[in-house]
Amino acid sequence: MTGATWPKRWHQRWHRRFRHSLHGRLVALFLVLALGSTALFVGGTQRVIGAAFELFGKPLLADYVDRLAAEIGSPPDVARAQALTQRLPLSVRIEGPQVQWSSPARRDAAPRRPHDDDPEERASLTRRTADGHTLHFGVDASLWQHPNRWRAWIPVAGLLALTALAFAVVRRLLRPLDDIRQGAARYGQGHFGEPIPARRRDELGALAEQVNAMAQGLQGMLGSQRELLLAISHELRSPLTRARLNAELLAEGPERTALLRDLAAMRELITQLLEGERLAAGPTALQREPTALDELVRSVVQADFAGQPIDLELARGQPLLSLDRARVQLLLRNLIDNALRHGAASAGQPVSVRTELLSDSVRLYVRDRGPGVGPAQLARLAQPFYRPDDARTRAGGGVGLGLYLCRRVAQSHGARFQLRAADPGLEVQVEWPL
Repeated sequence: MTGATWPKRWHQRWHRRFRHSLHGRLVALFLVLALGSTALFVGGTQRVIGAAFELFGKPLLADYVDRLAAEIGSPPDVARAQALTQRLPLSVRIEGPQVQWSSPARRDAAPRRPHDDDPEERASLTRRTADGHTLHFGVDASLWQHPNRWRAWIPVAGLLALTALAFAVVRRLLRPLDDIRQGAARYGQGHFGEPIPARRRDELGALAEQVNAMAQGLQGMLGSQRELLLAISHELRSPLTRARLNAELLAEGPERTALLRDLAAMRELITQLLEGERLAAGPTALQREPTALDELVRSVVQADFAGQPIDLELARGQPLLSLDRARVQLLLRNLIDNALRHGAASAGQPVSVRTELLSDSVRLYVRDRGPGVGPAQLARLAQPFYRPDDARTRAGGGVGLGLYLCRRVAQSHGARFQLRAADPGLEVQVEWPL
């Protein structure tokens, strides 16, 4: 990334995050209001004080400067001028034919005096004596170095403290939104066991209760659909078994073969539907036991895919995982079979099956080098009955439940299931935590 594009990308990322952050926008609004109010107050106060100074302060200041000049005398008396600078926070400079004198505070005055750049104000603090001397009066520069000058920052510190307090209050007020967002994410993944906590009794609390009620309704609807699907699947098994027995009694021929093939596909479909609904119950449906994943992968490949073009690469030293052997074997068979069928177009390119031992997990990779799928199809590939290419999938015998069952098996084990375009081909990653 070049130096010119980095600030632009950072600005775009910050703008996108700020645009989608209600907390940040509210705090920014409070800050803008506070700064605007401060600017209006300071500006209005300056105008009021300036007008009052023009009406009352200037005549009094002019009379006071006349009295100071009269006290110094004509010709100017240096002793009197020095006594004035010691008694009052003033700086005095005398210029003329006979006397040339400046108060010590004037010589080491590093800060600029307020009237140095204002000709009108400088003239109002300058007097000429009768004998031709010029008296220059000013504020002693040591006042600008007084420790109390830091008190001017107290309002700024107070403004920042109020802004921080406003941010804390906004965070507390909008905390239910974080709970609702996290709860909606859980409900979207099908986890209805943990409801959204109702922290307050205001509008956001009522919204959390309404989302919980909606989630309970969805859970009931999904439960009813699952029970209906299980009941239908169970009821279909008996007539399907009778139909297969009747088909076995038919004479040999293409019609009998086609009928038996269709009946076998129906039986496989019912079996996969029942297995998917059992796995929907989560970890309670599993029968776990300590299992070496690499040995399980090797046994599945040798038993079901002997002679197939499979490139096997297994990591050594893997710890035992708590797995349901039958369900993980189902996952491995479906993934490898799917990779072999859809990667058949890549002649001479074997399916890659490998495992990797990470710091806190074990990851399984199954990759084919076929045509792959597009980004829009990739997000839906593990949904039930979804087939990106209906003709090819039906010809290959699939019913659109293989990857769906694999995802169910991984989720029930607490593993992460991910589909990724490998360019070329498709790669499936399953990561089990240690």
